[in-house]
Amino acid sequence: MALVNSWEKQGNFLFKYRGQFPIILFLLSVPFLYYTDPINKGDATVFNCIAISISILGFLVRFYTIGTTPKGTSGRNTKEQIADYLNSTGIYSTVRHPLYLGNYLIWIGIVIFTYNIYFVVIVSLLFWLYYERIMFAEERFLEKKFGVEYLKWSKGIPAFIPSCKNYIKTIIPLSIKSILRREYAGILATVIGFAFMDVVRLFVHTDNLNITPIVRDVLIVTLVVVLVLRSLKHYTNILSEKDRS
Repeated sequence: MALVNSWEKQGNFLFKYRGQFPIILFLLSVPFLYYTDPINKGDATVFNCIAISISILGFLVRFYTIGTTPKGTSGRNTKEQIADYLNSTGIYSTVRHPLYLGNYLIWIGIVIFTYNIYFVVIVSLLFWLYYERIMFAEERFLEKKFGVEYLKWSKGIPAFIPSCKNYIKTIIPLSIKSILRREYAGILATVIGFAFMDVVRLFVHTDNLNITPIVRDVLIVTLVVVLVLRSLKHYTNILSEKDRS
């Protein structure tokens, strides 16, 4: 099998199971939390602020991407690649894979919460190896479907690190409903990720299965909000919008 076909096949396989990447992250974090020495309160505060800020930045990237794209693109589909349109304006005029950029920032924020720089480096490499194949498969799919249009667009747009020099304003207005409808699960997963790191770290250093009060409170509030949004999505039309995924 030609290398290009092998990469495409691997990418399509990983695409179907990309939602399992956080589970790998959680499992890997345990030994790193165990072997990471405790740090003083001041340094911990700095790490926490950096970690949370980076994860928030990741969500802002995802929010803008999802809130300004039409139905049939940038979805949570796992069975196959889907693209009814070629997104080329807004954030897609600065980077080809903004959702994966957002994912990286979200999860690397959680990784920083372990206070272990080696874990940050390792997860960054794993993320790249994992998602490089997925991005390759997606681009092969788009090239086959849109042909010259895709090649012309992708030629000047970086794959992962944004460049604003060719920014084109999107004509699709930002939809808060789309963000609320599609992102609550990711927010809950992220808060659970931070809570998991906090519980494991406290257990390793104190032998007590506990959680920091502020982390507990944030988790509870997030759970309530998610339950409300999920109910609105599945049992009402409040968050529904025409021509939006």
